[in-house]
Amino acid sequence: MNGTMAASSNRIMLGPLVAAIDQGTSSTRFLVFNAKTAELLSHHQVEIKQSFPKEGWVEEDPKEILQSVYECMDRTCEKLTQLNIDISNIKAIGVTNQRETTLVWDKETGEPLYNAIVWLDLRTQSTVERLINKTPGRNKNHLKHKTGLPISTYFSAVKLRWLMDNVKKVHEAVLSHRAMFGTVDSWLIWCLTGGKKGGVHCTDVTNASRTMLFNIHTMDWDPELCKYFDIPMEILPKVRSSSEIYGLMKSGPLTGVPISGCLGDQSAALVGQMCFKDGQAKNTYGTGCFLLKNVGTKPVMSDHGLLTTIAYKLGRDKPACYALEGSVAIAGAVVRWLMDNLGIIQTSTELEKLAADVGTSYGCYFVPAFSGLYAPYWEPSARGIICGLTQFTNRSHLAFAALEAVCFQTREILDAMNQDSGIHLSQLQVDGGMTSNRLLMQLQADILCIPVVKPSMPETTALGAAMAAGAAEGVSVWSLNPEDLTEVTSEKFEPQINPEESELRYARWKKAVQRAMNWETTEPVNNGNEETSIFSSVPLGFYILGSMFMLIGAKYIAAGQK
Repeated sequence: MNGTMAASSNRIMLGPLVAAIDQGTSSTRFLVFNAKTAELLSHHQVEIKQSFPKEGWVEEDPKEILQSVYECMDRTCEKLTQLNIDISNIKAIGVTNQRETTLVWDKETGEPLYNAIVWLDLRTQSTVERLINKTPGRNKNHLKHKTGLPISTYFSAVKLRWLMDNVKKVHEAVLSHRAMFGTVDSWLIWCLTGGKKGGVHCTDVTNASRTMLFNIHTMDWDPELCKYFDIPMEILPKVRSSSEIYGLMKSGPLTGVPISGCLGDQSAALVGQMCFKDGQAKNTYGTGCFLLKNVGTKPVMSDHGLLTTIAYKLGRDKPACYALEGSVAIAGAVVRWLMDNLGIIQTSTELEKLAADVGTSYGCYFVPAFSGLYAPYWEPSARGIICGLTQFTNRSHLAFAALEAVCFQTREILDAMNQDSGIHLSQLQVDGGMTSNRLLMQLQADILCIPVVKPSMPETTALGAAMAAGAAEGVSVWSLNPEDLTEVTSEKFEPQINPEESELRYARWKKAVQRAMNWETTEPVNNGNEETSIFSSVPLGFYILGSMFMLIGAKYIAAGQK
């Protein structure tokens, strides 16, 4: 009897709850927080399959993404019920998502017209080269004054252009006015609020700012940008703020609950880390690595390869805040590559142990430019390399070099950010799945020569979406006033090596990056008709010899495993 009373009094004490859908590149999660304490009460996670139909192509199934959301919701609600927590206390749902990933669906049938093209995908490289070639001075920053972004395979407009040019179903749906375009947030909100039966077709300013079709000054779709990419504006979602009621859940255990928060994953992490002041920054270690710095209500354009993006707009009548962003394509993805492609580890936790066994890369450097290089280079023709190998190099050194690669890429972005702002960060706030790797966090502090601060509650991306949803007008169960924000407990990693050693290792890394540049091109190798030896092309000769050495090295590593 006492147990039942205690459970029931706990329910009353909890007060309002807010949920978040966190749809990432490799998994979907549904998390429920206490709006008064920011405590995570329960969650469920489902892995998402990626497909690679051709080299450089990365796709996901939109229906699988949607189904994973429903599954996570159902399982989390079951877990809450088992904990004697009343799910009717969930007052709002926020959405946070992998950005740039591009979907087109039929508004009459509700069916996706092609797989989602993931942000990492490189199929648009020739489209990007063609666009850059037609700009004055072949300038990849030709649209930056409006978008804050370089012309790159990364952003949604070129992916959408590819779909319209290459997928017959998409082309026909656009012509017959049945097509709807959206990033993952738009697809989920449309489906969850009714789909073909009155679903809300919208996005928020943070996701819109990653498409190359959005003007970050007027805060709306730009007719000139749409004309430049030849994309009809009627297929675009309506742009809303990051915190307002978009619509109500139409099915499942949370039917009738408002969806009232929407932020791209990196903006959500900035909010979840409480980086509301000009100059505050965070770095998220997920599939990629993303360092965002709040620059306030006026956009700052970078001279050092960073993006200018929308940080958040927390209410219809609230001002938009901007951020400088450094984006790294491959961070956690390098762990998956070592696991799935090379087979030198079985689990991600094994990587930390393997690297810790040697405590050094022994002069081995790994540039994981699998999708070209993002910030600060924006070089789609770069490709991954491993260099500095000797007979002594083994898989543990390679594991260590992989972790160092994540840290060196972050250092490059931080240097660019410091140069752009003139203000050096005194410490770096971090979050994301990879932060559970303590060796990585220590390496990051050593390579940056500043402390790294990790919150004890790692789900800052979902927390940010929940905060935006709970604070929305008409919900108002979560206060974003500075005095009401919960104090976050955290762990600090201090640098443990001398700056000279750090600089030496960093200089070597920069040398390795230069070796990775200009590897791949869509230009033909030989413009003449004469027969040519493959070794008469120096880059191709190096490529073939390098491949041979890599194969020999892979066999050597595999032999060392047995």
